[in-house]
Amino acid sequence: MSEPPGNGGRERVVVTVPLIVAGICLALPFGAMLWVDSYSRLTPALIGIPFFYWYQMLWVVLSTALTVVAYAIVRRHERTTRARRGGEQR
Repeated sequence: MSEPPGNGGRERVVVTVPLIVAGICLALPFGAMLWVDSYSRLTPALIGIPFFYWYQMLWVVLSTALTVVAYAIVRRHERTTRARRGGEQR
């Protein structure tokens, strides 16, 4: 079969709930860091470290965890999409 004209042989990406959740996981750290008023203060201090610093370091760990979650969601979505396509082609 020939490909539909105009898409250059690429398949169309369908935005689904898992992909939206993955996007939110990736966007949360950006929003948290861009909202400076939420963390531009010294208190509460944690073991002598001002809030400004430990809040940002906390987001390093949270960003890593959210990126791993987004990656797992996208990989699972790709696997199920390929499995469905493979089943439909047979």
